[in-house]
Amino acid sequence: MNTNTGISPQHLTEVAHSLSRILADEYLLYTKTRKAHWNIEGPDFYNMHKFFEVQYTALEEIIDQVAERIRKLGHFAPATLKQFLQLTHLSEEDREKNNSEGFIKILLADHESISVHLRENVNKFNGLLKDAGTGDYITGLLEKHETMAWMLRAHLQHA
Repeated sequence: MNTNTGISPQHLTEVAHSLSRILADEYLLYTKTRKAHWNIEGPDFYNMHKFFEVQYTALEEIIDQVAERIRKLGHFAPATLKQFLQLTHLSEEDREKNNSEGFIKILLADHESISVHLRENVNKFNGLLKDAGTGDYITGLLEKHETMAWMLRAHLQHA
């Protein structure tokens, strides 16, 4: 059955593809945050272990919401690691130590990269693709990433 949202089928396809790329970014960031949670070492282990848990839990919710947004638009969400790696603009490589500063720098860079990407797409969704619903959703998602980046950045501040 076709989705009748007042958005052309071509625009729905473009929006779904853009959201699929966002979903892939979110999934890769989720995985990297889980890695930090599992592998953190150092004197701040316990606090950072809990901190990363809060962050990956928030990302898990975001992943579900992005996938459901794709479904609301009548398309199927990508759901394999192969698809995510093909769609993401993030890198799964990292070369930092298993300490909080190393993990935080990597995760912060990814949150900032996603924020830039989301900001670049808000006007595209609202204007060109005539999908204010997705534009509004992406704006809210951008705010979540800005908050998570702020929390990470605060850990890098030295007294």
